Amino acid sequence: MDTDALTPGLLQDLRATRPYPALSLTMPTHRRAPDNAQDAVRLRNLVTEAGNRLDADPRVTHEARTAVKAQLDRAVAEVDQRRALEALVIFADADEYQIWQLPRTAPERVVLSDSYLTRNLVAAKAGARPFWVLSLSAEHASLFSGTSDGLRPEPRDGFPLTAPHEEPNPQREERIGDTPSTYSSEDARNFLRTVDEGLRGVLAADPRPLFLVGLAPALSLLDEVGESAKPAVGRATKGTTANTTAPELIKELGPALAYWRKQAAAHIQGRLDNAHSSRSFAGGLDEVWLAVREGRAGLIAVEEHFDQKVRVTDGHLEPVGPDVAPSTDGQVREDIVDELVEAALDNGCEVAFVADGSLADHGRIAAVLRF
Repeated sequence: MDTDALTPGLLQDLRATRPYPALSLTMPTHRRAPDNAQDAVRLRNLVTEAGNRLDADPRVTHEARTAVKAQLDRAVAEVDQRRALEALVIFADADEYQIWQLPRTAPERVVLSDSYLTRNLVAAKAGARPFWVLSLSAEHASLFSGTSDGLRPEPRDGFPLTAPHEEPNPQREERIGDTPSTYSSEDARNFLRTVDEGLRGVLAADPRPLFLVGLAPALSLLDEVGESAKPAVGRATKGTTANTTAPELIKELGPALAYWRKQAAAHIQGRLDNAHSSRSFAGGLDEVWLAVREGRAGLIAVEEHFDQKVRVTDGHLEPVGPDVAPSTDGQVREDIVDELVEAALDNGCEVAFVADGSLADHGRIAAVLRF
């Protein structure tokens, strides 16, 4: 699975308490050769470590140990190195396994607990900046899920939709002297009402920015018969068919996507500038981490590829080098940025990922404070 699949309901299920041990395995991966040659070896080593941890843990029964190892072996056999992104996450307990490919790196680790480790998934989902694309005509409507990594068809909530085909009516044509306009017929209006209803369900379950692609009359009629498409952040007036591909849509949406990202970055920067002027600003990893822990952060901006290993000392974060090994007492944290992002989102804080270097003067991470 990838970050598109991480719905609020699934995240809640992953965080649910499970019979011990629930195993979480994370590791960085590589998209291309020759770097990806090391991924299979690293995965084998982590599986061996996981097995040793299960063998040495007195809380793990023989039956549970055997079952979890079997699920982990099934997961490893299913991993497709050709789909590798920046990180691999495997979850396994006695009854199931899940494989996640993430577009954001994660540290190499094995965790045994009574729930799965979700912080890397949550941070990757936030960093992917997901959006919806609706490809539309009077005869069809297709839904696509988009991220910074690309676009793919999303069959859900009835999508893709196809208008019922009605045979021509010669008697009607004789009566009115012509065939009705595609976008003035009641059939087209009814079809687009169905599209609006399906889109409403999608946005309610997973709110994201929405982009529309279709001829101007189709987009106008959708606005007329419903409400779901009106808040769309971008539109491309280009005819589409049921066979229009994701690459074709991305090409048409290029200017709209670029403008949306530029406006979003400017909006975030403006909020940070205002907070700095009004002294409701925190900069740097330690200050932002404290603000999140105290529930004072309303917005966090973090550079896209920022990661930092730290040692927690007297309630503060002290950066350490990559050669410092994780500690058994949890004081050395490899993925503190992802941990911070997950905690912030759980507290109702907005999280925005910004371009590398844009927060260089503030330690690569900053926050707008609520108080």
